[in-house]
Amino acid sequence: MGVTRTMLLAAFLAVTTACATVSGGGSPQPQPSGSPRTDSTPAPRPAATKLDPAQAERLQRVMIPLLKGMNKPLDPREVKVGVMDDASINAANAGSGQFIVTTGLLQKANDDQLRGVLAHELAHDDLHHVAKAQTLGAGLNIGAIILDQIIPGSGAITPIAGELVARGYSRKEEYAADAHGAEILERVGYSRQVMIDTLNWLISQTGGSKGGFLATHPGTSERVEALKHLK
Repeated sequence: MGVTRTMLLAAFLAVTTACATVSGGGSPQPQPSGSPRTDSTPAPRPAATKLDPAQAERLQRVMIPLLKGMNKPLDPREVKVGVMDDASINAANAGSGQFIVTTGLLQKANDDQLRGVLAHELAHDDLHHVAKAQTLGAGLNIGAIILDQIIPGSGAITPIAGELVARGYSRKEEYAADAHGAEILERVGYSRQVMIDTLNWLISQTGGSKGGFLATHPGTSERVEALKHLK
């Protein structure tokens, strides 16, 4: 898929498929004195930031090998990753070879944790799990990283400023995605322990909150135990 097509973003922004709920990034701007907000006043959009080009290269380095472990490997030339400007640790499968990660995930996860999250998302894609979602308050600028190439000047990529809202997967779907994600990892030379450690890390990072990656991923502690007992 060419670079021109990767930037045709209208449909991508309007309705996507995802497996996570992302709380909006950024902080509301203060209202000028004497100008109270009214119901008709649109809420300010979260501020966008520039993406560190090293993170773009990191996504490629971590994600491309995982594609080879899928039942139906995606062509790296047709995979796009959008980066959402949100401090929450999160990721989503947006369908048609499109994925979303948050700046919070990129900033807080080490390579193995990022690898575990991405393997889980690829597993949902491989297993044809679908959760309808939409982006809310999304800006027009998107950081679209093409996995088979390093984009010159990628420091100028602007992550999505907005909010992604999604229906959660069922517990059965989550167990299946965990197991298949572990299988994807093993196929490309990593241990299933990467997935177990990633889930434990996500639990520790959320502190029992209802937001972020675990918002639509039920029964996480039970899922860790299930992974430990996989044959």
